[in-house]
Amino acid sequence: MNHAAPRPLPADFTWGSATAAYQIEGAAREGGRGPSIWDTYSHTPGKTLNGDTGDIADDHYHRWSEDITHMSALGLDAYRFSISWPRVQPGGSGPFNAEGIAFYTNLVAGLKAAGIKPVVTLYHWDLPQELEDQGGWTNRDTAYRFADYARRMAQELGTDIDVWTTLNEPWCSAYLGYASGVHAPGRTDPVAALKAVHHLNLAHGLAGRAIREELGENTRVSITLNLHVTRMHNPDNPGDQDAHRRIDGLANRVFLEPLLDGRYPHDVLADTADLTDWSFIHEGDTDLIRIPLDILGVNYYSTGMVREATSGQGGSDNDGHGNSSHSPWVGADDVEWVQMPGPYTAMGWNIDPAGMTELLVSLRDRYPNQPLMVTENGAAFPDEVAPDGRIHDNERVAYLHDHIAAVLDARDAGVDVRGYFAWSLLDNFEWGWGYDRRFGIIRVDYETLERTWKDSAFWYRAVATGTTLPGVTDWDYTGEPQAQE
Repeated sequence: MNHAAPRPLPADFTWGSATAAYQIEGAAREGGRGPSIWDTYSHTPGKTLNGDTGDIADDHYHRWSEDITHMSALGLDAYRFSISWPRVQPGGSGPFNAEGIAFYTNLVAGLKAAGIKPVVTLYHWDLPQELEDQGGWTNRDTAYRFADYARRMAQELGTDIDVWTTLNEPWCSAYLGYASGVHAPGRTDPVAALKAVHHLNLAHGLAGRAIREELGENTRVSITLNLHVTRMHNPDNPGDQDAHRRIDGLANRVFLEPLLDGRYPHDVLADTADLTDWSFIHEGDTDLIRIPLDILGVNYYSTGMVREATSGQGGSDNDGHGNSSHSPWVGADDVEWVQMPGPYTAMGWNIDPAGMTELLVSLRDRYPNQPLMVTENGAAFPDEVAPDGRIHDNERVAYLHDHIAAVLDARDAGVDVRGYFAWSLLDNFEWGWGYDRRFGIIRVDYETLERTWKDSAFWYRAVATGTTLPGVTDWDYTGEPQAQE
């Protein structure tokens, strides 16, 4: 790809960055916050690298005003953040916490004052522990508790929110949390994972309806999916074709079809019939799940390849978030993952910008009237602080450049993609990998909590404030905000 050639940027486009509550907020036991499943999981020996937890993280809870200063200096149009459910409703049901709600009210007011559109995610994996004790996402009632929480947040934050995103990556919540066990709550029960899939879908529909009941039918509602771009090892082999079908069903269609078509894919139900009869889907559920989506959020990082299992390696873990002998790919024991060619990020994920274009175009072809937004895209690399104090993260700059170019390719092909959010604004707690993997365009020193712009932040500012896509060396070092003590 030509890194030097300038390319016009669309004028009607949102440039943002994204974070998640448990990954950055810290203050885990302050302000009336209750425990989440990630508090429990990260404090369980052996679950996270180096025993890292989100107890302090980036201390965004106390430093949010400083972080808005950075966002403003970057020229961001929008900031995508998640609300910690146990911070605003510690038990997941019952009383709400005024101090927790005030934190988000102040954050939203600060964003609005800076001219930055707040994009809220209501659930980024931090389920209140009390609800998990009652079954978590295997319990149908959790979907209704989520709708109650969504309604209250709509009442509190109202029309100041630009987009209401119900869930972030329910694939991870269901399969990594309940099948492979490499995410909280760490369960390894395939049937539980399938129940979680459905109850997360149901939660989305119920929550979206509750938000619009409070704020009106024109309120912009979204969901964010980590849709998988998976290729066949041998497209001419029927076994590989079937392996691809199975993974596409579990990864993509089991969410897209209920959300946008009002039905579950029959082949997924058949593939998993030896595990469950799916009787937890009640009559009328798919009608509740399907609501108009103003934006379908798309998270993209890498591609995968599958074939029919030939060496006893079927169902291997390909999530990149940790190691487990239990597969997240429920009902796909006869599918084998093939190592993708490099280069790779520090997560071991292959770098394949063309997959971004392929994904966006395929969504346009399947759902031609559905507006899209790239709500996460970014890369972890082993950043080093140079003697001059800078972080010359050239690999990340190239990654962002090439993936934004891929988004522009999709727009040129007629895809209605309306924005791009770089993951992540800050280095943060990277789930099972603790603080070992850095995704931020802003470095966080975990000893001092000082924020330092990486080269990628300067470069991304040139994108957010410019009219053409800059080359990978086209930025300057002026205008970095000073860290506030």
